[in-house]
Amino acid sequence: MNRKVPEIRFEGFTEDWELRKFFDSIENTIDFRGKTPKKLGLDWSDNGYLALSALNVKNGFIDSKADAHYGDQNLYDKWMNGQDLHKGQVLFTTEAPMGNVAQVPDDQGYILSQRTIAFKVRAKKMTDNFLAVLLRTPKAFYDLTSLSSGGTAKGVSQKSLSHFKVIVPKELKEQQKIGSFFRGLDNLITLHQRKLENLKKSKKGFLQKMFPKNGEQVPEIRFDGFTSFWKNRKVSELFTITRGQVLATNKTVEKQTKEMPYPVYSSQTKNNGLMGYYKDYLFDTAVTWTTDGANAGTVNFREGKFYSTNVNGVLLSSEGYANKFVAEALNRIAWKYVSQVGNPKLMNNVMGEILVLLPENIEEQTQIGNFLKKLDDTIALQERQLENLKKTKQAFLQKMFI
Repeated sequence: MNRKVPEIRFEGFTEDWELRKFFDSIENTIDFRGKTPKKLGLDWSDNGYLALSALNVKNGFIDSKADAHYGDQNLYDKWMNGQDLHKGQVLFTTEAPMGNVAQVPDDQGYILSQRTIAFKVRAKKMTDNFLAVLLRTPKAFYDLTSLSSGGTAKGVSQKSLSHFKVIVPKELKEQQKIGSFFRGLDNLITLHQRKLENLKKSKKGFLQKMFPKNGEQVPEIRFDGFTSFWKNRKVSELFTITRGQVLATNKTVEKQTKEMPYPVYSSQTKNNGLMGYYKDYLFDTAVTWTTDGANAGTVNFREGKFYSTNVNGVLLSSEGYANKFVAEALNRIAWKYVSQVGNPKLMNNVMGEILVLLPENIEEQTQIGNFLKKLDDTIALQERQLENLKKTKQAFLQKMFI
């Protein structure tokens, strides 16, 4: 006989989990489907109570900047009709997108708007925190998708939710421990996400101050010992301009080995453009840019020996101009020269005509580049830590639920 127990469990709990209908744990579902201010004879306001919809209820949080609509006290009272949302209450988006789960962040009052419902749990059957985690498990999402209707835009109704079944702990204490554990993990992920955002903002601020403003020839912030004006140089005067070569993905490997030691860079933005590793290299320290597609005009510095695919242009220099600083300087302006006719493109001949403002002293370029590289390395480390936390959470979701 198979026991209904998860692979990982908190100490002290041994009883089997139970299969129950989802609505057995729900006292009430708040759903104002189709309600609009116009139907109430009113309109949105510039401030007041934030409306929660499928556009700003994200997975795990409320994005107050996305599709921000507000209602005044009159609209709030008529709309919510006494069904106030409380802190921790679980929100669920029913379509476009289907399956985002978040919790009400506080007791300030919110308007429950389009394509989003709220669950009021039966206090003796389930906790809010546990429900929020349960609905984000891979199995729950799979089951809800199976119950959904529609083509590209999947959606679930209260009728379809009546067929939804879940396997949960009978003991509320076990639910509370699981809910609190994942709440803490979510808070840690949020903390790392904010740290990453702050690092990116810091880099953006440094870039604004370490490069001259429009019409100026010196930056606001400068390393000691450098005083001369920066000058505009044409890319074709600084570099030999070439392009990468076609390489099938199945000829590369995901991880570096002795036989496949050289990084392969493509037009993708994920993982800094790293597609994999290959046995041969084409270039040794250069600046690359994406020539075609959605990322056309994205410029990167590639240090050391590497292979570049055919959707990358490559800038080569024997005089030291292939450095981090020049790559950043070009990345700030190259997007302006991308042709948007049909498939976006930035071809070699156009890149060659771009004027880039830079200090003539290579040492100043090197110092700025080294500073920016340290920032990028810190950002990359933070991104890896955040990604590892998210993977850890997914692993726990798999092993702590049935």
